[in-house]
This record gives sequence, structure tokens and C-alpha cells, in this order.
Amino acid sequence: MKTDSIFYQLLQRFPACFFDLLNLPPETANSYQFSSVEVKQLSFRLDGVFLPDTPNQPIYFLEVQFQKDNRFYSRFFGEIFLYLHQTDLSNNWQGVVIYPRRSVESVETARYGELINSGRILRFYLEELRE
Repeated sequence: MKTDSIFYQLLQRFPACFFDLLNLPPETANSYQFSSVEVKQLSFRLDGVFLPDTPNQPIYFLEVQFQKDNRFYSRFFGEIFLYLHQTDLSNNWQGVVIYPRRSVESVETARYGELINSGRILRFYLEELRE
């Protein structure tokens, strides 16, 4: 995806903007490394993973979703849980989804409602962000 590539390059160069989006101090980025991670087995690919330097900080799983996809959440949670299964990391985790606007988000979320509403998933809509 072209938008994924743009966001990857942006976050590679300016990782502090991701933590600013989460209302965390920009210097939080100093203790993370950002990369795109391929989860083996079903060949899922996460748009981005912020891996912390210490086990007391959460892993951030990032997806930039610019196209409507009714299976998005099944894929996203599958990627996250498969990644967690394949690593020995003990960190807590948080999922972050960036949409251009609310209308792109899947309306088929009932089976994932508890996860989506648990506070583990943060959703941002670019057209609603203030400058």
C-alpha cells in the first residue's frame, strides 16, 4: 500500500509524532525502535511495531487503514496475537489504528467489541485531529 509506505517513512524519520498522537511526551520515542514486522505462518504483515527497550513499557502495534475492510479487526487481532505467540516478550501491548475518517472503519465489530472497547485499542481519525 502506498499510504502504508508513506506512514512507515514518516514514522521512521519522526517517531515522536506517533507518541504525540497518543498524548505521550515526544521523548518517549527515544526508548523505542520502529520497524515493519512480518509475522510468519499465515504471512500477516503488521504496518508497524514499536518495540520498547524495557519490559515495563508496552509494545505498540500500528495499522494505518485507509480502505474499508470488513475483516480488518479479525486480521489485526490475528496479527497481534500471532506475533505475541511467536515471541518471548513479556511486555503489555496496545493496538493503534489510524483511519482517514470514521466512514472507513468497519461496522462489523461486534465479535471484537470487548477488545476494541477494553482500552487496548486506540483509534484515530485524521480528519478529526486538531492541529
